[in-house]
Amino acid sequence: MNIFLTGATGYIGGTVAHRLLRDGHKLRGLVRDADKAAKLSALGIEPVRGGLDDAATLTAEARRADAVINTANSDHRGAIDALIEGLAGSNKPFLHTSGSSIVADEAHGDLASDRIYDEDTPIEPVPGKQARVAIDRSICEASQRGVRSAVLCNTMIYGNGLGLARDSAQIPGLAARARKTGVVRHVGQGLNIWSNVHVEDMAELYALALAEAPAGAFYYVENGEASYRDICRSIAKRLGLGLPQAWPFADAVKELGESSAAYTFGSNSRVRAKRARRELGWAPKHPSATAWIEKELPL
Repeated sequence: MNIFLTGATGYIGGTVAHRLLRDGHKLRGLVRDADKAAKLSALGIEPVRGGLDDAATLTAEARRADAVINTANSDHRGAIDALIEGLAGSNKPFLHTSGSSIVADEAHGDLASDRIYDEDTPIEPVPGKQARVAIDRSICEASQRGVRSAVLCNTMIYGNGLGLARDSAQIPGLAARARKTGVVRHVGQGLNIWSNVHVEDMAELYALALAEAPAGAFYYVENGEASYRDICRSIAKRLGLGLPQAWPFADAVKELGESSAAYTFGSNSRVRAKRARRELGWAPKHPSATAWIEKELPL
């Protein structure tokens, strides 16, 4: 296939691109600047200069491609609308990247929720995630406009990226702050639990969904879970630091911003990828996030 990929220079997109190139697909990747365009070319990805606000470019690329994969931004409604416009009536695949903070609560790190979602569980998002859920639903509904659309809702991703970006946001971010301060900190008591998945297992699901996902599909992407306290303990062990410390929510907000402190690091996000396993035969192979941290997290 000739595939148009947004987010090709990023952590998710770079690893997905690496996996799809291995299958012999040809990729065109959206990129803003000349330096990254040259780096994409070196990886075998044809650069397309532009950004997510360039609606005409996105629509034209979608019409030109055999398939479209968005890994750039889960919340950019204008880009999504432009891509769907270019794909409407074609029955071409469109894979959109979402994130499991759509089921986030407001635990602020102080509660381990017993609520676990799968693809059949209704979602009542907190106010900060209502717009993302609306976008996910619009993508599934694009199936009614002749698009083989599917949403891949990633959990906490770990592992080293295989494209231009090596690091994900959550675990490497905590480790970077720990190296700087000498202390590993989790929001609140760190009792909140997140499902997780290795980046290479994630990319394998993108490849399967590209080939086989039915129109309007929604998939969670997970293979295990851990509390932030356990994640931070593993980081401390890997870096040779003392036991993690609680990070009062108000202090975390000052450094991270309210949305990131509340949802990325302070919420529960527990899901099960039942549909991907059942429908696509996805069989993730990598060990737990904590095992990866203790053995492979870059020092």
